Amino acid sequence: MYMKKLTSQVVMTYDDPVAETKYGKVRGLKTEDTYIFRGIQYAKAKRFHMPEEPDPWEGVKNAFAFGNACLELNTPVAHDNDIVQHFYYPQSERCQVLNIWTKHLEKDAKKPVMVWLHGGGWFSGSATELIAYDGENLAQYGDVVVVSLNHRLNVLGYLDLSDYGEEYRYSGNVGLADLVAALKWVKENIENFGGDPGNVTIFGQSGGGGKVAYLLQTPAADGLYHKGIIQSGGYLGHGGAEAHKHNREVSKKCAALTLKQLGIGEDEVSKIETVPWEDLAQATMEAIWLLREEGESVSWEPVYDGDYFMGDPVDMGFRKETIGTPMIIGTCFGEFSGTHDRHFSETPKALWSAEEADAIMRKAFGDKADRVKELFAKAYPDRQIQDVLFLDLDFKNQALGYIKGFAEAGGTIWNYMFNLETPYECGTVAWHNAEECYVFRNAAYLEYEYIPEVSEKLEDEVSGAWLAFARNSDPNCDAIPEWPACTKDSVPCMCFDKVTDLRVDHDKELIAEYPDIEVPEFPLSNKMYAFYGVKPQE
Repeated sequence: MYMKKLTSQVVMTYDDPVAETKYGKVRGLKTEDTYIFRGIQYAKAKRFHMPEEPDPWEGVKNAFAFGNACLELNTPVAHDNDIVQHFYYPQSERCQVLNIWTKHLEKDAKKPVMVWLHGGGWFSGSATELIAYDGENLAQYGDVVVVSLNHRLNVLGYLDLSDYGEEYRYSGNVGLADLVAALKWVKENIENFGGDPGNVTIFGQSGGGGKVAYLLQTPAADGLYHKGIIQSGGYLGHGGAEAHKHNREVSKKCAALTLKQLGIGEDEVSKIETVPWEDLAQATMEAIWLLREEGESVSWEPVYDGDYFMGDPVDMGFRKETIGTPMIIGTCFGEFSGTHDRHFSETPKALWSAEEADAIMRKAFGDKADRVKELFAKAYPDRQIQDVLFLDLDFKNQALGYIKGFAEAGGTIWNYMFNLETPYECGTVAWHNAEECYVFRNAAYLEYEYIPEVSEKLEDEVSGAWLAFARNSDPNCDAIPEWPACTKDSVPCMCFDKVTDLRVDHDKELIAEYPDIEVPEFPLSNKMYAFYGVKPQE
């Protein structure tokens, strides 16, 4: 049995590791051969204003504890907490903090830097919310410098007040600007933590993947990173330029309604900078619900202004300045549909009889059932036939759209699918964020996902490819089969599984003929209400 301690032994001495930054010295921790620095401030900012450099300090600041997460409009238990346990740190508007894991503190070490951007859309989450995000094992195994960070979210990061004066010109993008500020801090300081500021990989999952894609569309971030990895990245492809313009107008409407709820007039907008957070949050929620009644939804993401942010590349085009950035993009087999078998039956899908599986599929696919089953068996010969009901096409099609556009523009991009079925519920297809613990080499922490021997091998393959990419701008390594880059006409896909293999356009026919079916909805947690614009249940 593979055993792993849940916490490393922290060795604390009188001369704990100290590193120099542009603003002052920080003292970290040492576990075995890894140095850890937590909660380092990379910027400061007034509410709804662009970030500024932090204030310098005298002496040495302790960097032992993680810093604050961004305030959320509400934070009850997440919908997927039974399979992915979430941990919530104290929240504050002063959330521009980052964490570093490294084996070196020498300037000449020049190790690859990997900057992690957390999920949760643009409205929730933090660098500490999931145990999978811990960077110690990845830094230790791969001899890289791992950085994670928090930034402004939801109303604090993306409320467009630009109609109320030049000082709020970028208020709808200050959360994105925090990411740029963090990357600037990395460029200026990471050498003192053994990192190479000329070799920075940005990577993230879900909303974090979207953040990677959007940073390539942000001129202020140019030169601050050198390659990117989009893991199950959302928000890729909104429906064209008009959709972007509409989203900005909705954000402006939300701003006007929020001010109205707070009783703040147009000539006194600056008062919104100092109202108590509880009042701002309540006013924002009321504005969201009012917009919902009008059929509008607030997206809580950067607003397209053609200046600071150039818009979703699938809709607005890939920038020539960043098309040379090597990229990896991929998805999980099931994403959000991965754990919804109980919506189809009282028993887990792995225990369905052949007759029950056939009946459920015929109900779902109608007269296309036989053809769908045939194409699925061809694309995924190693899976149960009922797994076709849980195949994600939403994130998959977003990724394919990104791949096609990026390759057509001349970019180099690789595609993957995380395909591992886990022991949860007698056998569950890979769900949204199932790959994260393999990227960070933390699979042993997650009891519902860990498979003895299989997990160790898959960690070597997934993290090995990510580390090779961080070092060499190419994910090929000894741990996996040869992995060609995509073209506009062909998508070689590395399928990470118990047996990892390369499949070229393997599910192209299936995707083309997959009929529209009613995908079972996952239970909506209160944490998601602020995003979907639905009033919480009593």
